[in-house]
Amino acid sequence: MNRIASSFRALRRRGETALVPFLTAGYPGPGALPDLVEAVAEAGADLIEIGLPFSDPLADGPVIQHSSQQALAQGMSIARALDEAAAARRRVELPLVMMGYLNPLLAYGLERFCAAAVRAGVDGLIVPDLPVEESAALRRAAKRAGLAPTFLIAPTSTAERIAAADRASAAFSYCVALTGTTGAALGVGSELRRYLKRVRRLARKPYVVGFGVSRPDQVRALAGLAHGVVVGSALIRALDAGPRSGARRRAFALVARLKQGTLP
Repeated sequence: MNRIASSFRALRRRGETALVPFLTAGYPGPGALPDLVEAVAEAGADLIEIGLPFSDPLADGPVIQHSSQQALAQGMSIARALDEAAAARRRVELPLVMMGYLNPLLAYGLERFCAAAVRAGVDGLIVPDLPVEESAALRRAAKRAGLAPTFLIAPTSTAERIAAADRASAAFSYCVALTGTTGAALGVGSELRRYLKRVRRLARKPYVVGFGVSRPDQVRALAGLAHGVVVGSALIRALDAGPRSGARRRAFALVARLKQGTLP
């Protein structure tokens, strides 16, 4: 069974919501990813999202953009990110999901990337700039390799698009909490609640919610509205809050605090 599906089933049995930390491969420096993956796993993460750095990350706000730029400047590439993911896999059993933009994946080769990702121990893939309607080639490559694709749902998505993203997503879909980029301020108000309740009525698979989640109270408020909560910019800011030698400790501390909001 795919690690992702297995994880969501176990969480459902325990009445818990998945906590999904986001880390940028190659940030805060080359070789950092395995240590950070291990730290957030020990702190209580349920799935881990690994961002592939890209020079034009249209869905990402300034914090994650900065982490991508720094990682690229220090030589991070898809091949190196896969090597670091493989090293992380040797330390943890949790599902690993990569997030990458379409152009670098096309340049690398969809079939080649999906096969290499699975060899590295990666379980899933999110491509935020790939619409479901244009995803047939990626879905074919992912299916052949055994990689689970995830598609995005937005607050503006129609019922038809929500259902299409749910069908095309192999294990879970990803609800963008707001119309904007990652790291923007998020209020868990009535509009967001209505949106996520609409997704719950239409989706047949688990779904996570992300963009703007940074505090335990936000995680707690979202826990009953989604099957998982993604935290990205807040974690990158924690890595930036002191010397690199303390990055692992700061990552652990933040994820441990956020995890409390996902428990029943």
